[in-house]
Amino acid sequence: MYSSHTPPLPPPKPSAAHEASRMSTAVGGSPSPLPELHPAASASNGRAHISDAQSIPDPGEQWLPKFLQDKSKQDLADILSNPTLLSALTFSPQTAHPSLQVSHDGLHIALAANMEHATHLLNLEVRLAHQRSSTQAQLLSTHALERQWRAKQGEMDHALAPFAPANLYQQLSQGVLEQEAICYALEESFLEGQSDGARATEREASDWVRKYREAKKLYYLRQERKERWDEGRVGGWR
Repeated sequence: MYSSHTPPLPPPKPSAAHEASRMSTAVGGSPSPLPELHPAASASNGRAHISDAQSIPDPGEQWLPKFLQDKSKQDLADILSNPTLLSALTFSPQTAHPSLQVSHDGLHIALAANMEHATHLLNLEVRLAHQRSSTQAQLLSTHALERQWRAKQGEMDHALAPFAPANLYQQLSQGVLEQEAICYALEESFLEGQSDGARATEREASDWVRKYREAKKLYYLRQERKERWDEGRVGGWR
């Protein structure tokens, strides 16, 4: 059937045919550049291509492109030893199996979707960095305002210290003791004057009584205020 000059066909499972059938995995070379796809490819398109790829059966280990079916063993060995030529035959539209092209289309769509997600995440990262910087600036400004407020609060507390409840109570207690001492001094001065034998005039007696009554009145008033405070009847202080 074949002349003596015609080379025999390759055996069913030679190593060369086995390697040629693995062209779909891009052995020994780099695939051709991926075509540029729109980054907004939807996931539904990717699923559709995956479904199409599954509908095309795998050609199997014995499949060879028509271009190689009439080649000799030596030609096949030369092709397998040349990564550039092997890659060209693997991914060329004229020699590649349809399942490989459909599979690549699905990969292209998935890659475009990944690029879109990566761009979206990058934009989110930029926005997050801006928000972090803005929040940091606001935090520093808040700390500065807090320090200013504490300084003002210290000045206010110092200015209002004499009017604080504790100071007012201390002043009231001291006032009661001082007024009590004044009343006692008036009593002692009057008794000492009487003990000397000199009788006070009516006017002097009237002046002493008036002063003593005013001093005693102030003493009772302060004492009453202190007692009310001690009993918790002074609103807003206890």
